[in-house]
Amino acid sequence: QMQLVESGGGLVQAGGSLRLSCAASGRTFATYTMAWFRQAPGKAREFVAGILWRNNTHYADSVKGRFTVSRDNAKNTVYLQMNSLKPEDTAVYSCAAVGPFSSTWYIEARFYNYWGQGTQVTVSS
Repeated sequence: QMQLVESGGGLVQAGGSLRLSCAASGRTFATYTMAWFRQAPGKAREFVAGILWRNNTHYADSVKGRFTVSRDNAKNTVYLQMNSLKPEDTAVYSCAAVGPFSSTWYIEARFYNYWGQGTQVTVSS
């Protein structure tokens, strides 16, 4: 079992930055692929970024060049650094895990085994 707890959301002006954190329980964190998803009001949940247990990363086109996903296996934590934020980035951001030793970043939420409760990110114009 794995529990995920996100933090770091908040209100920021357009052009600003935020760093989200997702702390995981369990000793096998290093073997899991981690991902960030987001869901805006009235919209479907969408993949934002993923990082394999081998540290390879993948991003949605809408955030490429602005967001960076990273992980610290010693702290059982995955991060999402969000720069140059836009109002359309406003959403609830959730982290998810699949594994162990998953071979890819699944962009479909249904493949992930574990989910956090989400953290709200609001970008004002």
